[in-house]
Amino acid sequence: MKAQPLSPAPGAAAGLLRRLLQRRSGPVRKPRVLALVTWAYIAWSIVPVLIAIQFSFNAGRSVSVWQGFSLTRWYWGDPVNSVWHDPALQHALIQSLKLAGLDMLVATPIGVLLALGLARWRGYGARPANFLMLFPLVTPEIVMGVSLYLVFQYVFTFIHPSTAAQVLGQVTFSISYVVVVVRGRLFSIGRDYEEAAADLGATPWETLRLVLFPLLLPAVLASLMIVFAISIDDFVITQWLSCGAGCDTIPIKIYSATRAAPLPSINALAAIMVYCSLAAVVLAFVCYKLLTRSESSADSTQAAISSVGAFDL
Repeated sequence: MKAQPLSPAPGAAAGLLRRLLQRRSGPVRKPRVLALVTWAYIAWSIVPVLIAIQFSFNAGRSVSVWQGFSLTRWYWGDPVNSVWHDPALQHALIQSLKLAGLDMLVATPIGVLLALGLARWRGYGARPANFLMLFPLVTPEIVMGVSLYLVFQYVFTFIHPSTAAQVLGQVTFSISYVVVVVRGRLFSIGRDYEEAAADLGATPWETLRLVLFPLLLPAVLASLMIVFAISIDDFVITQWLSCGAGCDTIPIKIYSATRAAPLPSINALAAIMVYCSLAAVVLAFVCYKLLTRSESSADSTQAAISSVGAFDL
């Protein structure tokens, strides 16, 4: 008698079909459409900036017609209209750097302390406080600028539109960014190291200084650079709290100049602002990566716990 061929089981055939479909439409297939959309967006957002930077190296006075290449004319070569020799442009650059530096020095420590308090607060009102701390992130900047102007105009009348008012305005919305960065680091650290330090006899201040702060250092440095980048780019709040030409920053000067007949020196000033912002972001990323390596984090934590252990002796 001739043996009949065995037919595959229905379950095995279904499994084979499922594997073939997964191989065709699964993670092996490259997301070409998503890659195309991503690169299109990057080109759309970067090309205008590159064009503005390009005309900062234009040899002529036009900001729309390329007239040759000059590396230094509109930065410091032109004896009258370059950024280096134009007092108004030079003052705008100094004012922007001054505001960014003061904003970093004021907003970062306050943001770190608020992040610690909000992350460790478990009582009544913790959730509303966390929401209110993030409120400046979702508030339109024009609303924030008008509100601060009215507060300084009719409530705190001793604060006049000036550099001090601009610093207070920038600190008001910069703190939220510091809180977000530091709280993310706190949640990734957890409370194990603090509890271990407390078990070894450390006081809350010693735990903060010897254990928690070294672990938070990457987030603190990243917050400093982020605040710098946000401050040097701010226009709306800084404009509302400006005292006039004496308080003009780079964004204000660029806005005022482009409404008239701008020179390529304005493009050079804008390019300097882009260089500063990009350097701050890159520096923050590099610092964060270097300080959050697993080996160095483990070594610093072990050293901190060991130093705290001395208090138990």
